[in-house]
Amino acid sequence: MAHEINLPQAQRVTQKNDNLATIQIDGCHPGYGITLANALRRVLYSSLPGTAIVAFKTKGINHEFSTIPHVIEDIIQIGLSLKKVRLLSNENLIDKQVQATLKIKGEKVVKAGDIQTPSGIEIINKDLVIATLSDKKAELDMEIFISGGFGYERVEDRQKEKLSIGTIALDAFYSPITRVNYKIEDMRIGERTDFNRVIMEIETDGSIEASEALKNASAILRDQFGFLASFKEASLLKTKKASKTKKETVLEKKGKDSKKELPKAKIEDLGLEERVVKLLEEAGIKTISVLTKKTESQIKEIKGIGDKAVSTIKRKLKKIDLSFKS
Repeated sequence: MAHEINLPQAQRVTQKNDNLATIQIDGCHPGYGITLANALRRVLYSSLPGTAIVAFKTKGINHEFSTIPHVIEDIIQIGLSLKKVRLLSNENLIDKQVQATLKIKGEKVVKAGDIQTPSGIEIINKDLVIATLSDKKAELDMEIFISGGFGYERVEDRQKEKLSIGTIALDAFYSPITRVNYKIEDMRIGERTDFNRVIMEIETDGSIEASEALKNASAILRDQFGFLASFKEASLLKTKKASKTKKETVLEKKGKDSKKELPKAKIEDLGLEERVVKLLEEAGIKTISVLTKKTESQIKEIKGIGDKAVSTIKRKLKKIDLSFKS
């Protein structure tokens, strides 16, 4: 192939503080800077799991337009503050809900750190002000409901559930990403000056490092595109289960009649998609004989070969009574 789409050549992370980092990606193929950066930005905002307060209930309060005696903020203001509380959970709370409490008496500035959370859940921005109690007689007694999810979720979009009287539901910002900016620069590689450099500035809420967030977002995109890359094959298997390519039929006959012929058989004879064949050949695996001398783990180490491709290779080998090395 005379012209190939080059992969990025380098990545550098500059940590500005605990929550903010600049990530530089060099050597992107011309035009691919904006393609990669925009896709990553969207996934960072929308698809990383996080934890948020989704509802609260205050003792003695029946609706959101109420006020609490000796508390400066009204219920709406307290709710807006609770939406800003950032949480770190050690367990997966997707589609689950746990309960925290906030019980304060007397004159005091109530902060997020005063919330008593269940084991495994930590409040990151503990200094965030929730309410101000202005008298010794003041009392704030709340039940706070915490859940996990992705991106931003409005109350209207959440699965309808019956709330007890006095429970106020909140929009939830689950994403651990608070800000993503990027810019694209041209850079020189060899004689060409139109390669791209991507500079991304990623700010998190402190529950995850920026570099880890980028890695997770990249993995999500890889899985999505990996599925699409094998979509054609999957469709053919559903619609033509009984059909076989000429190469597969001949190869199965060879495998059953005489395995002595298999060392001569090429990887492409397995009927794998062209992309997988190319990756195997680039790794020095050009015949089925060489392939069967590799373990499954060794195949997975080949860049670009995912679990889906490995499963397909195993299935093709099984058809001719072969397998990876144990």
